[in-house]
Amino acid sequence: MTSPVRTLVVDDSVTMRTMLCAALDADPDIKVVGSAPEPHAARQLMRELDPDVVTLDVEMPGMDGLSFLEKIMRLRPTPVVMCSSLTTHAAEVTIEALRLGAVDFVAKPTGAGADMARAAAELCEKVKAAARSQVRHSPNIATPAPVDAGGGMFLDDRLIVIGSSTGGVDALFAILPSLPKDAPPVLVVQHMPPAFTGSLARRLDGVCAVKVMEAYDRAPLERGTVYIAPGGDHHMVLSGKTVRLIDGDRVTGHRPSVDMLFKSVAPLGRKAVGAILTGMGDDGAAGLLAMRQAGARTFGQDAQSCVVYGMPRAAVAMGAVERELSLSALPMAIIGACRSK
Repeated sequence: MTSPVRTLVVDDSVTMRTMLCAALDADPDIKVVGSAPEPHAARQLMRELDPDVVTLDVEMPGMDGLSFLEKIMRLRPTPVVMCSSLTTHAAEVTIEALRLGAVDFVAKPTGAGADMARAAAELCEKVKAAARSQVRHSPNIATPAPVDAGGGMFLDDRLIVIGSSTGGVDALFAILPSLPKDAPPVLVVQHMPPAFTGSLARRLDGVCAVKVMEAYDRAPLERGTVYIAPGGDHHMVLSGKTVRLIDGDRVTGHRPSVDMLFKSVAPLGRKAVGAILTGMGDDGAAGLLAMRQAGARTFGQDAQSCVVYGMPRAAVAMGAVERELSLSALPMAIIGACRSK
């Protein structure tokens, strides 16, 4: 029998600590071993309790969540799930937390009834996934420079599509800044709530040679532009030479879904290049297989460089991945597949 995930909850709000502890303790595979109102008390409890996972409030008095996270990653690397409110500032801080080494994040539960139940289920799922994740002991947040990938012109009709989930923010920061400013259009689905994809796009835009934007309906495909699917209400698909945001039920548990994007691109055949990155579950595997069967080049992030080797594993098992590569090798492979020789 597998031991429960021993979890430490850190939040300055008594009400929120109580809610988080109750949600986690209701899962038989999780055991809350302690809670703390601020980082200094949490640091002492980490020494005494040695938790498997820490849930950490983004914004706290005294020492903020980012400063404490940096200390955890430097002195006592432990899987951390950030708990963020749905504000623009909190979203920006959360993106930085993921860059510093946090495994994942959840939006703080609000409301009641079915909404609270869904939030509690998401929290428990992410804490259990964090316990199985690979923690970066030495986070490297240096921004890579654009790579050359052997020279040659980009083929005019190429399109790059990328799907990612848990650990994907860090992976996107490793791949997208490597793209030169004249790269083919890139469509990205990163599993995130609505308030966070805009912040992710703005943060990436500040460090990339290409333009990075949150996608909007009927956006024209343009070279040198990355389109991040907005979280929450729509699927992002390709229609002709435009981006469409369409209504629809969740697919493989997600909206937007990587599968929906990849399947919409499959008719392009050899003109498309797909990459499936770190994440839980199997979203994107079937879509990537459809792309490969149509003649597209397809890549997957390898187990050693994934935070969670779930989505790439599912794609490999289906035969959807042409080549499995480390995160550091993926940019050159993707760019090379789009160039004329």
